Order: sequence, then structure tokens, then C-alpha cells
Amino acid sequence: MSEIISSQADSLSIAQRTRRRINRRVMPYLLLLYFIAFLDRTNVGVAALQMKSELGFSDAMIGTGAGIFFIGYFMLEIPGSLIVENWSARKWIARIMISWGIVASLMGLIGTKWMNFTDLTTQFYGLRFILGAAEAGFFPGIIVYLSHWFRAEDRARAKANFLIGIPIATIVGVPLSQFIMHNIGWLGWPGWRWVFILEGIPSIILGVTTIFLLTDRPEHAKWLPKEEKDWIVSELARERAEKLAAGESTVQQGLIRAFKTPQTYLLAATYFFVVTGYYGLTFFLPSITAKMKGTSVTIQTIVTMLPYIFGFATMLINGAHSDRTGERRWHTIWPLLLGGISMALSIVLGDYLALTVSFLCLVGVGVHAYLPVFWTWPTVFLTTSAAATAIGLINSVGNLGGYLGPQIVGQLSTRTGSYSAGLWFLSVCIFISAMLAIAGLRKSR
Repeated sequence: MSEIISSQADSLSIAQRTRRRINRRVMPYLLLLYFIAFLDRTNVGVAALQMKSELGFSDAMIGTGAGIFFIGYFMLEIPGSLIVENWSARKWIARIMISWGIVASLMGLIGTKWMNFTDLTTQFYGLRFILGAAEAGFFPGIIVYLSHWFRAEDRARAKANFLIGIPIATIVGVPLSQFIMHNIGWLGWPGWRWVFILEGIPSIILGVTTIFLLTDRPEHAKWLPKEEKDWIVSELARERAEKLAAGESTVQQGLIRAFKTPQTYLLAATYFFVVTGYYGLTFFLPSITAKMKGTSVTIQTIVTMLPYIFGFATMLINGAHSDRTGERRWHTIWPLLLGGISMALSIVLGDYLALTVSFLCLVGVGVHAYLPVFWTWPTVFLTTSAAATAIGLINSVGNLGGYLGPQIVGQLSTRTGSYSAGLWFLSVCIFISAMLAIAGLRKSR
């Protein structure tokens, strides 16, 4: 009996040590990469405050350009996630970062003599499309990569630690972009150009360092002690064997199974509607707060950051609580319900600044807290190539909402002179995502 207890204690100790070591080595760097990725994707929302007047762009043009990113993104998502599963996460992520960093910096040259070969609109739309294509495969690749290092019961927390890069990019990125835009005017260029140029350069640098700092799989990790390496490799192998017993043994079978599984399409639809709401708000929130009467630029910046600060905290709490309890369904649903309802209340109470800001903060909770739990679902019912394919499909289809949301909000703002109609549209989209989750996730529990 004593030997059994001792063996269990040793096993638990190995598990704790291994998880702690992997977390400390892998997660901070992945978080940094996603922070930079999201910053380069969304800084157009801040830069637009100057771009619109200098280049003569309307809200509709800004919304279209912001959304076109996701058309290019859509095209390469599934191949990118499969490359990570079957080739090398380290090399693929490095390629992505270097290429998107170059394109992100070129955004600052729109309308200069170096890009006078076509009109301004084509330059803006073209670079946003290429930026999306360059970044495609990064997010699903990371989600697949995390499944190479974390057991199923640890993944919601791991994904939360990665996905906090989204709110952090806004919490840090908005004031950073505002500072660059208002304080840097080198070469006589306006600040919005330097927002793109300076924030694109770190991606190129990190792309090079990724080759040396990321390890593809635990069995390749020289920094893991042998007993810890053996433990995590055996745990992950056991999980794969259990799921492979369901009939998925080749890449082709995995692809077929992912496309034949109804939950793949349910999750894609759920993600599409919430992403529509999320990016419609994210790209225009700086412009919305800029119109708040009687507020300074400092107050407007703080209001823009607050929803993401609340989202940051609740994303970590919700992911950890879901792992601790093992419950996934309602940890996905309640944030979506809260986000849709709060968005509607922020519009209804738009004349009361304090209440509007409070409900926008609750929107931030809703559109962030669901994320780490949501991305555990593909690996609940699929594995290896099937899970990689499903993740790529869900992310690519879902992120088309990143085109629709800014497009609709921009068009409605240009036609009505107000953001209210666009915000109602976003509220309905987030609420639909909650209804889809309530109706369908029960089957995947």
C-alpha cells in the first residue's frame, strides 16, 4: 500500500513539474507572438483617426479595408493548420511572422512615391488583403501546437494564457499607437504612418528568433528532463490512441472526418457571428469613443481600453474554472449571452456615459471570456489531422465575420451619420452566436 501511495505521489509530482516547466518555457513566448499579431491586425482602428482626413477615406472605406484582411486570411487557414500538424510549427510560424511584419510596415507607405503605381483605395485594400494572407494559419497553427504540449484537461487554461494576447494588444496597443501617432513625425511623415511602420518591425525580428526559441514537440525538447519528457509524451500518446480508435489513422481520413462532423459546422457558425460582433466593435471603438461629448483624448483612450481590461481578467478566470470543473458548455455560453445583451443595453442607455461605459465593459467580458473554452471543443471530438482541419475550417469561416462586421458598421455609419445602427447589428450577431451554442453544444458535451 505504501509503495502505491509513494508511486502516486511521484507521478503527481512529475505531472506538476512538467506542466510548470512547459508553461514557463512555451506560453510567454506564444503570448508575445499573438500580442504582436493582433496589434498589427487592429492598429488600423487607431491610425484611421488621421488616415480618414489625410487620405480622404470614409468610415465605409475603413470598414471595408479592415475587413478585407479576413478574405486573404480565409484562403490559407486550413493548409496552415495542417502544415503545423504534419510538418513544423516552428518554421511555419517563423515564415508567417516575417512576411506579415513586412506587409504591416508597408501599410505606412500608402500614398507615398514608393507606392504611386495605383490609386490610394487599391493600395489600402490590396495591402490589407495581403496582410491577411500572410498571417493565415498563425492562430489555428498555435491552437494545434498547444495540443502537442498540453493534455485535454489542461488546454482551456493554456489557451486562455495564449488568448489574453487579444485584450493585451488593445490595452497596451491603443495608448502605444496613440502615442506614436501624436508624438512621432520623423521625415515629415504624419504619425499614422509610423504606427504601421514601427509596429510591424517587431514581427520581423520575432519571426527570426522563433526558429531558435520554439520546439516543435516534447520529444524534441532538450530543455525537458528525461522523466518529464517521457511523462508528457506518454500522456499525449495515450490521448491520441483513444481517439484514433474511433477510426482516424491517416491525414486523408482525418480530413474526411472533420468535414463530415456536424459539430465542425456548428462551431464555425457560432464563431462567425461572435467574430462579426467582435471586430465590428474593435475596429470602430476608437472612432466611437472619439465622438463621446465632453471627453478628452485621455478619457477616450481609457474608455477604449476598459472593455479589454475586463476581458483580460475574465478570460483567465473562465478558462481556469472550466479546467477545474471539467464543464465546457456553459463556460462557452454565458459570456456570449452577456455580450449580446450588454451591447444592446449600451445603445439604449447611450445618453448616460457612465452606464454606456459599464455595459461596454460587460461586452468586453462576453466577447473574450468564452474564447479559451470555445477552442477546446474541436479537440474534444477530433484528434490529429481531423482536429487540425476542423480548427482551420472553424477559424477561417468564423473570421469571415471579421470582414462582415467592420463592413456593415462602416456602411451604416456613412449612411446614417451614427454608429447606433451598426451596434444594433453587432448585438444581434453576438446573441445569435449564443443561441447556436445553446442549441448545439449539448451534443458535444
